[in-house]
Amino acid sequence: MKIGIIREGKNPPDKRVPFTPDQLKALQEEYKGKLSFQVQSSSSRAFSDQEFIDAGIQVFEDISDSDVLFGVKEVPVEELIEGKTYFFFSHTIKKQKNNRKLLQAVLHKNIRLIDYETLKDSDGNRVVAFGRWAGIIGAYNAFWTYGKKTGLFDLKRANDCVNLMDLHHELSKVQLPPVKIVLTGSGRVGNGALEILKSLNIREVSIHDFLHLYFEEAVFVKLGSADYYRRKSDGAFDKEEFYAFPERYESHFQKFAEAGEMLIVGGYWDADAPRLFEMKDIASEDFQLSVIADISCDVGGAIPTTVSSSTIREPVYDIDRQTGKKLPAFGSQTSISVMAIDNLPCELPREASHEFGLQLTKWVIPALMEENAGILERATIARDGDLTIEFIYLTDFVSEHE
Repeated sequence: MKIGIIREGKNPPDKRVPFTPDQLKALQEEYKGKLSFQVQSSSSRAFSDQEFIDAGIQVFEDISDSDVLFGVKEVPVEELIEGKTYFFFSHTIKKQKNNRKLLQAVLHKNIRLIDYETLKDSDGNRVVAFGRWAGIIGAYNAFWTYGKKTGLFDLKRANDCVNLMDLHHELSKVQLPPVKIVLTGSGRVGNGALEILKSLNIREVSIHDFLHLYFEEAVFVKLGSADYYRRKSDGAFDKEEFYAFPERYESHFQKFAEAGEMLIVGGYWDADAPRLFEMKDIASEDFQLSVIADISCDVGGAIPTTVSSSTIREPVYDIDRQTGKKLPAFGSQTSISVMAIDNLPCELPREASHEFGLQLTKWVIPALMEENAGILERATIARDGDLTIEFIYLTDFVSEHE
């Protein structure tokens, strides 16, 4: 089996790779005679062509003779090769309209599409993800944003840090007043953000104390869905019901928006679930949030102030509290500053790629050597021109036209 690592075609190109040069070298030695690897030439990766060559991996401009192709972000429609098996983040399983044409092309070209987001073990847990790195860098950017907005300290950008150790060293510059911080999410993203909060020695407090007490130091509260969603009928919360029927619930997040000054969003959001708050709420004098780091970056989703994604080059924009309109970053002290970069791990691409490659090495490569491996079958969105049973719910989505 010949495996190819494609050049990232989305613009601006992603610097991450599915596997590092050393990981491909180790795999090629372990599966000698069974697997071979080749890499498509690219000038934008965090790892140079020469690093792959030095590791004994062949680099070509054309790798269309590969049986299986690995990328990171969405592949441009015109670059999809008919009849191949692809692994990448397609961002289609939530019916994202901007990728409808991509999924239509996958079906038209008889491509087998396996989305990293759908790779799960037998218990339904995701096995490959960049979430921890999104959480780490997203939380770092939250404090970078707070420093810029308040003028209290000045951090260098995460993508200017050499590595994670350098990023943690940079955090030593943070000097916080008694600010209250809200963190949502308990998965990879939330736990990655938690690493930064702990690195800063910010004390975690209970919900009751967060809402009702004054502190002489910075504190944070970590929230799960049960803490800010309530069933409409009786105010209770049932986890299984919430995930199955989120429309039966309403948000009770407002009290946290009135107590906290910073919000770091790392929780998963279902499109049928209510938003944490509404745009009209931010005009209230009681709404205290002034910095929002939306790591999940669901545009038009849980956080209404996330009116668009931001970029590594321009990481922050402001939202006017009265009009809800987007403003240049830090143009007004009274506006809300929003950090919503949608490719956060790209700011530390080498380390993020290394961890991702370890996950692929553990879960995906062995499965490729099996016939009809369950983990790959469950994760296959499309094959032979049709959606698979698991993803048949996307039929209407791909049948629509812009």
